[in-house]
Amino acid sequence: MSEEQNQQQFAIQKIYLKDASFESPNSPDVFQDAEWKPEINVQLNTEGKTLAEGVHEVTLTVTVTAKKADKTAFLVEVKQSGVFQLVGFEQEQLGGMLGAYCPEVLFPFAREAISDLVSKGGFPQLLLSPVNFNALYMQHQQQQAQQAEQAH
Repeated sequence: MSEEQNQQQFAIQKIYLKDASFESPNSPDVFQDAEWKPEINVQLNTEGKTLAEGVHEVTLTVTVTAKKADKTAFLVEVKQSGVFQLVGFEQEQLGGMLGAYCPEVLFPFAREAISDLVSKGGFPQLLLSPVNFNALYMQHQQQQAQQAEQAH
């Protein structure tokens, strides 16, 4: 291990639910049909901000929309946040930590909150599949590089 790697520090200072909303605009009508096979759309977004030197807040927003026959059964959105201490990382490594690793840490908490809200809304349990945040981050980096290339 190099001296630089020895100086890298990662710590979770706090994980918290920043915001949550649940809407079921077409209830109780959506409960009348015995067969429950909705079209599920999941959107993910991450954002971060620096709170102090080496201390960052990362927020993972997960929005799930369930539609049945073009009617929204439910819409749930959770903003799961965390405060992370990251010291001794190069800028490129820091981007990957904040854009992929931290959201990966937050996702199980967001998934649990969504499952609870959907169940409390009277719908069958919703378990979101695992997400490869590293692949999503790399895809986002490639898109940004292509846009920068096209701008020149």
